[in-house]
Amino acid sequence: MADTRPRYMISVAADLVGMHPQTLRIYESKGLVRPQRTSGNTRLYSEADLERLRLIQRLTTELGLNLAGVERVLALEDELQRMRARLDRLEREMREAVVEVHRQYKRELVLYRPATHPVPTRRTR
Repeated sequence: MADTRPRYMISVAADLVGMHPQTLRIYESKGLVRPQRTSGNTRLYSEADLERLRLIQRLTTELGLNLAGVERVLALEDELQRMRARLDRLEREMREAVVEVHRQYKRELVLYRPATHPVPTRRTR
């Protein structure tokens, strides 16, 4: 996962991804990217934002998607990320539950020790 700390002003971000700053503004207005804002309302883009912009660029130039298609792909990507995070959380919880069950078994485990005096058996005559 890319760094989400805001770092780059719009002009620097645009240069880094090879787009015009106005394109970044359009993408933001369509909700495709959400840069953070300073108290002075300056847009600041993170590495994660730049990765998303590069993905948008690949989808539009290499695959020929329009912005509606890009929006759908990004929504699916976001949903996939949320589901992966949920799966990771559920796997972690399952592992913790298994460990707890093993701990419980160990607490309840009673070792078998054979009797020191054998139990008398019936003798047949």
